Amino acid sequence: MESYFVLVVDDDKEIRDAIEIYLKNEGITVIKAKDGIEAIEKLNEHTIHLIILDIMMPRLDGIATTFKIREKQNIPIIILSAKSEDMDKIHGLQVGADDYVTKPFNPLELIARVKSQLRRYVTLGTYEGNNKVINLRGLTLDQAAKEVTVNGEVVKLTPTEYKIVELLMTNAGRVFSIDEIYERAWKEPGYNPENTVAVHIRKIREKIEIDPKNPRYLKVVWGIGYKMEK
Repeated sequence: MESYFVLVVDDDKEIRDAIEIYLKNEGITVIKAKDGIEAIEKLNEHTIHLIILDIMMPRLDGIATTFKIREKQNIPIIILSAKSEDMDKIHGLQVGADDYVTKPFNPLELIARVKSQLRRYVTLGTYEGNNKVINLRGLTLDQAAKEVTVNGEVVKLTPTEYKIVELLMTNAGRVFSIDEIYERAWKEPGYNPENTVAVHIRKIREKIEIDPKNPRYLKVVWGIGYKMEK
């Protein structure tokens, strides 16, 4: 891989050090922080390509940290959760995280997810057919600028949200199943991806729709999946 910088945020030093070893073996430079406040400071001091962020931390937890980061930056965030309940994962995704890994985690799985997020963040939209401007009744996607606007107003999307919107807008009218959306946006096979995709769809609607409960653009096709209305 190219030279990437990953910020690892966890109040457990052993976990920070272990993740550093795993990622350094992949040629990735690791910067470490013990809580959300220190993480924000590190973001202001370094160029960061991805953040691995624990949920349960003192001073500023992972959810609050994700929320603060998303106010200004769209860096990919992978949430680490010590719990297995879906609500922890969903809450992290709702405030802007791109993916999650549950502790105790498999190092190979963590590395695979890190690489996947880095590929999508750094090379976003570089596939054949980019640099188009697509307009669907006021919803505009500029692939060269990697920008989405609604009636001229820029919409702040996370990298994953952008990838989903790009997929659906460049194939307007076509219905994609949940599995297809996950595999195309995350670049890996999905295992029960319903909650993950549903949370991202809901967040996208909140950003691009005037009335998210009665969407004009991003439609559900019950029992099949989602599409972007032409």
